[in-house]
Amino acid sequence: MSDVTVPKSVTVEEDDATAEAAIEERWSLYEAYNELHALAQELETPFEAPAVLVVGQQTDGKSALVEALMGFQFNHVGGGTKTRRPITLHMKYDPQCQFPLCHLGSDDDPSVSLPKSLSQIQAYIEAENMRLEQEPCPFSAKEIIVKVQYKYCPNLTIIDTPGLIAPAPGLKNRALQVVQARAVEALVRAKMQHKEFIILCLEDSSDWSIATTRRIVMQVDPELSRTIVVSTKLDTKIPQFSCSSDVEVFLSPAASALDSSLLGDSPFFTSVPSGRVGYGQDSVYKSNDEFKQAVSLREMEDIASLEKKLGRLLTKQEKSRIGISKLRLFLEELLWKRYKESVPLIIPLLGKEYRSTVGKLDTVSKELSSLDEAKLKERGRTFHDLFLTKLSLLLKGTVVAPPDKFGNTLQDERAQGGAFVGTDGLQFPHKLIPNAGMRLYGGAQYHRAMAEFRFLVGAIKCPPITREEIVNACGVEDIHDGTNYSRTACVIAVAKARETFEPFLHQLGARLLHILKRLLPISVYLLQKEGEYLSGHEVFLKRVASAFNSFVESTEKSCRDKCMEDLASTTRYVTWSLHNKNRAGLRQFLDSFGGTEQLTTSGNPIGFSLPQDAPGATTDTKSRSDVKLSHLASNIDSGSSIQTTEMRLADLLDSTLWNRKLAPSSERIVYALVQQIFQGIREYFLASAELKFNCFLLMPIVDKLPALLREELENAFEDDLDSIFDITNLRQSLDQKKRSTEIELRRIKRIKEKFRVMNEKLNSHEFAQNLKAPWVQQ
Repeated sequence: MSDVTVPKSVTVEEDDATAEAAIEERWSLYEAYNELHALAQELETPFEAPAVLVVGQQTDGKSALVEALMGFQFNHVGGGTKTRRPITLHMKYDPQCQFPLCHLGSDDDPSVSLPKSLSQIQAYIEAENMRLEQEPCPFSAKEIIVKVQYKYCPNLTIIDTPGLIAPAPGLKNRALQVVQARAVEALVRAKMQHKEFIILCLEDSSDWSIATTRRIVMQVDPELSRTIVVSTKLDTKIPQFSCSSDVEVFLSPAASALDSSLLGDSPFFTSVPSGRVGYGQDSVYKSNDEFKQAVSLREMEDIASLEKKLGRLLTKQEKSRIGISKLRLFLEELLWKRYKESVPLIIPLLGKEYRSTVGKLDTVSKELSSLDEAKLKERGRTFHDLFLTKLSLLLKGTVVAPPDKFGNTLQDERAQGGAFVGTDGLQFPHKLIPNAGMRLYGGAQYHRAMAEFRFLVGAIKCPPITREEIVNACGVEDIHDGTNYSRTACVIAVAKARETFEPFLHQLGARLLHILKRLLPISVYLLQKEGEYLSGHEVFLKRVASAFNSFVESTEKSCRDKCMEDLASTTRYVTWSLHNKNRAGLRQFLDSFGGTEQLTTSGNPIGFSLPQDAPGATTDTKSRSDVKLSHLASNIDSGSSIQTTEMRLADLLDSTLWNRKLAPSSERIVYALVQQIFQGIREYFLASAELKFNCFLLMPIVDKLPALLREELENAFEDDLDSIFDITNLRQSLDQKKRSTEIELRRIKRIKEKFRVMNEKLNSHEFAQNLKAPWVQQ
């Protein structure tokens, strides 16, 4: 059988059909990525569609370059800052659109696009620039989203960013310029962090050793592996070259000046003719077609000027880097390649987002179905039990809550809950307290606070006592005008103790109250982490929080009042068996007076001792002074001994009872008694305060709080249940949330299906070929 010859016309028709199918598939993929980009902006999802990010200095011609790539003018261009918000342009080639068909994304809802004319879009951008110019921060990271269909549009997504600012020299307004320059740089750097974005780095310089924009770009993309460098305003640079060698270096920069790893292997060179489209006196072009023709003519003139300077024809490789059309073709082919490579990666991300949204929809549906009286009450009781479980867990000790978020160092604790400060107004260095630098919460933090209290109060010494205080404390008895130094010591000791220890009670109460109140937000975090939190029932949750805080506050006040009663009783009446904790030491101190103090009787120095019934003495044990006196009495006759004893007693009474001149011995005795009484009060106060705060503040959280919260809960259920759970508003909110989640789910499902189908086609043999960009044929 002879071979069948296929008519040429049939082959052409088949090629045309294949080309149209390929073009249609490209449109479908671009449309899917446009939807994906809008979805990512709206939901703040981690996936990003490939796009071209234009970065340059303030006057490098970014907006003019973008307009030339699109084939029509729309932006607010000129000197100074004309772009204060990033502008995202989703461009789509459509041979049927003789005029640009534009839609402007809503600022309130990025998924909504409103049809706008070019003049309306330009007016909106100008209004936004003027508005931001008056704001404290004259730049915004929120994108202006524009969708465009046009017969000259490439299939690209381009993001035009605000121009980088180089502060001018001089003192005037320099501070403001520096602040604005940093704000713009931070905005642009944040955009460049997206790994899917191709960075279009504009440089307006004829010397490649000068890197203005590249310096910032390379901080994010050090290898320039996803960066295309574009030298703008080529038409103004060509006349600057004096010889052909300068042009050669400019067109083919050395590796030392421009890294060879640059995307595209070498820079692109572009020129955009000046002049605006319109019908005004200042307008140069009457239509966008004239503007596009001027762009093409400028490209041919640049090539001719370069060849004239070089004295030779440009090679094909050199011509492929000169002109807007060459840059546009390169960008579209590069993006098309990135699109195809990203499709298999996008599909699992969309699947994950789809499952997450299904889960959110199920949660909302369950919440709606549980909005009846019996189920709400049951959920409230369950929340009550879970909340108490978390409180108990925090007190007993746990590591499930992150310390960096909920923990307090001792310095943080002192700043938020108050510090332990003595009468001298000084704080003990926090670094000397064990675990001071650790971020603690719950039972561990409570224990550290009590340990600090014990450490500080246990080390407190009696404040200094002056002679004036001793004399003032002596006063006059109600039956005689003698002095009673034991009473004097008691008066001084209890006054000093009350003044010293009372502030510590209030400080301890405030500190422990701060620690216990912090249990509430940490418990809520644990419930949210485990999906056991009653989201949406804010009124009910506020009531539980209010009941908890009220209980803790009232319990702390009651406990502090009990401690104040103890302190008041301890400093109201001195009981020697309680206040004199170191009787042996005190007796030794007082006995020393027998050998150091001398009384002169009939010219004979005789040592004295305190009476047997003086404070600090006992009835069944003789002091060493008595022993000394007994030994002395054994060497003299009994008459002399009785006379000496009577003389000694008279001298003692004269020194301590009838004489108001404060002798050193009397001062030392009073001081010793005050110290002994103060120490007894301190030890009792410390033990009593710690015991009472543990018993009457900490333990009620464990054994009384559950019953109180349960009672509060049941009382709330007896009231209008709608006022507790806000059922009406909650139902409306959940209905709205369900509808929006369903819409979101349908959007994700539709995009997911588009990418699935596209992935199958890209993997098929029929769609394996890469075709020339259709707009180039126009």
